[in-house]
Amino acid sequence: MKNSSKQDLKPVAIFLSITLTLSSIFYFLIIYSGKIGGGQGLFATGLMWCPGVSALITMKILNRNISELGWKWGKTKYQVWSYLIPIIYVFITYLIIWFFGWGGFYNKEFVNGLTKSFGLGEIGDGATIALYVFLLGTFGMIGSAAHTLGEEIGWRGFLVPELFKKYGFTKTALISGFIWGVWHLPILLFADYNSGIPSWYALSCFMVLIVSMGFVYTWFRMKSGSLWTAVILHATHNLFVQGVFTALTVDMGNTAYYFDEFGIVMPLIAIGFAIYYSNKRNELKPVPIII
Repeated sequence: MKNSSKQDLKPVAIFLSITLTLSSIFYFLIIYSGKIGGGQGLFATGLMWCPGVSALITMKILNRNISELGWKWGKTKYQVWSYLIPIIYVFITYLIIWFFGWGGFYNKEFVNGLTKSFGLGEIGDGATIALYVFLLGTFGMIGSAAHTLGEEIGWRGFLVPELFKKYGFTKTALISGFIWGVWHLPILLFADYNSGIPSWYALSCFMVLIVSMGFVYTWFRMKSGSLWTAVILHATHNLFVQGVFTALTVDMGNTAYYFDEFGIVMPLIAIGFAIYYSNKRNELKPVPIII
């Protein structure tokens, strides 16, 4: 009988094959429309759920119990930190950008639009921003998590634990992060999933960011035994990068080279977080999966 740590990669191959097949449908739709928001955003939603659907199909093919994907909540402290960590590294990123003048704070036009949409009169820009961040960071998490759950059932629910059995922490973080990044490339290169800067630059920054984040996501997934840590990490990242900090930043001409997921600053900050969690890898048990 094979030891679990020596299992072959057939399950991973099945999962990735199905993911690519399903994703190709939505790659086509997004690229043909030219916009990540094509189909009222439903093309992107479909794409984000391809890894999750693929994981469920793979579990069925392998005759495995889907409870192995890590559905239980685990210790709440890991979920709390999963919420806070993206806010911390995104906040650091944009403080640097605003401090050095690579982007301006704050986008008055965006805030005026918020004030108008709230319909609360002239409550002040600070109060408007605070109310928006509160609502987005609470109720907005529901919608964001519904999208990221589709990815995370696949990437951290199935792929990361499967790789971890054979490779341990560091290789699992690198491999899963690389696969996660490459999965985004068709829409980055052939649609508008970038900041309008040269593709080679956006691609380089994005891949460094995604692979670095893979270390954080892998550590929390394997430490907690719960895929919900990854769902929350991913949902919070998307909300605060796209919905808050990028939206509040004024374009100073070359800002796209510094901010968002395709600029240079966030990947550099993410490397620091990757190193930190890599140094904590000895805290992980072989396969701490809650079932």
